[in-house]
Amino acid sequence: MASCVMSLCKDPSDWIEEAAALPHRLFLRTPAGREIGYAELREQSGRIAAALRLRGVLPGDRVAAQVDKSPEAVLLYVACLRMGAIFVPINTANTSNEVEYFLRDSQPRVIIVRPSECNAIEPLAKQAGAMHVETLGTGGEGSLTELSGKCGADFQPVKCNTVSTAAIVYTSGTTGRSKGAMLTRANLASNALALAEAWRFNENDVLLHALPLFHIHGLFVAINTVMASGSSLLLLPKFDAAEVLAHLRDATVYMGVPTHYARLLQQVDLNRDTTVRIRVFISGSAPLLPETHRAFRERTGHVILERYGMTETLINTSNPYQGPRIPGSVGPTLKGTQIRVNHAESGGLENSRDEFGVLEVKGPNVFAGYWRDAEKTRSEFTADAWFKTGDVGRIDRDGYVHIVGRAKDLVISGGYNVYPIEVESELDALAGVQESAVFGVSHPDLGEGVTAAVVAKAGAVLSEHGILEAVRMRLARYKIPKRILLVDELPRNAMGKVQKNELRKAFATIYSAN
Repeated sequence: MASCVMSLCKDPSDWIEEAAALPHRLFLRTPAGREIGYAELREQSGRIAAALRLRGVLPGDRVAAQVDKSPEAVLLYVACLRMGAIFVPINTANTSNEVEYFLRDSQPRVIIVRPSECNAIEPLAKQAGAMHVETLGTGGEGSLTELSGKCGADFQPVKCNTVSTAAIVYTSGTTGRSKGAMLTRANLASNALALAEAWRFNENDVLLHALPLFHIHGLFVAINTVMASGSSLLLLPKFDAAEVLAHLRDATVYMGVPTHYARLLQQVDLNRDTTVRIRVFISGSAPLLPETHRAFRERTGHVILERYGMTETLINTSNPYQGPRIPGSVGPTLKGTQIRVNHAESGGLENSRDEFGVLEVKGPNVFAGYWRDAEKTRSEFTADAWFKTGDVGRIDRDGYVHIVGRAKDLVISGGYNVYPIEVESELDALAGVQESAVFGVSHPDLGEGVTAAVVAKAGAVLSEHGILEAVRMRLARYKIPKRILLVDELPRNAMGKVQKNELRKAFATIYSAN
């Protein structure tokens, strides 16, 4: 459980001030041996905050960052928290065209980029009205570090209203242009404290951090929970299965995405001995296959704790730290958060258990709205102020939430609703199938044809006919895919989530000749 001192804090910047009062407490270290204590975190983030202030950044101004993962990147985020600036993380894989849109939309005062990208970004930043472009490299090199080195360490944090925006995080944009989700200081603080309590974080914990810093998982779920509990990070530059395995003995908690666990299972040395010090493995950002859940438990003795969140709400639910962790479920709601099911087919809200519908969320974790888009914000909230997640699911009789997919991924074939996860579960259970993705494609007779992309396990020989025959007796006729597409891999985003919109685009005309 988070320490009493931390749990009383109402603003993220308070965590640093409180923890820095204990100078022996370690905040971050790297595999190379670099260490940053909480006192040093306050000092170094203060220097960066002072440097940003020299560049004209005031509370409420945006600071955009497209930088590689490093201790300095973490310090930059903390500096923005302490000075009341709005942090805008940008995926390092985004192209200049995408970055131009983010800059025009967020209009940052300052943008920080990798040294090699400075010349390419400068004209884009100028068009967006940014006053300065600074650089920051993986080794701490760059103009931002040079400027902060000239600043004093006596920076005083700005007292901000807890409803002030702390970050703008752009959604994945699977249904059009990305929207900037405005996350408040209260959103960040309440969610981190709820997670620290739910996952029993304490000052002796060490989180092995192998996630990117441009996503809520690696940035807010991981780093904020650590700061809220006064624990520490072992910061890896990126996910590498062999390196993660090598450092599991140096940590007590691991947070990953399903792809991480699938790749860890490919390591021959993953066993009970190499994972003995970890007290909890946590998974999120995409559904965890039941097969991965079972295989990991058999190899290590650990039952992965799966949770559910999204950019607009941070984390909503979590399987319990103590109690049943059910494969295929993301657990009950977190303290302070509410989830209900809107079952539109029966005319609105559905209060009975085990009925499928669109999940709606309410609580201190729910974002303030989309940046400069009041119309989009209004459309995504109900009249009584619940956020429409767009996820289809149910709540069982024990209060556990089960998600079957995105509402936009629901396939309506011949007037019947087909939930992709039902079909995927049957496909994934077949011998030789590594994973699958089920999606709808325009069909001249059915409206949408149920379609499946299937990845074979190494060495397995699969055929479309063989797969269809195998599921014919296990699925209702309307659920059986009209086509099985054998592919080498499924398209994924940076967090490992399958991008079904890409599959729909790639196979949009597959039934047009029928």
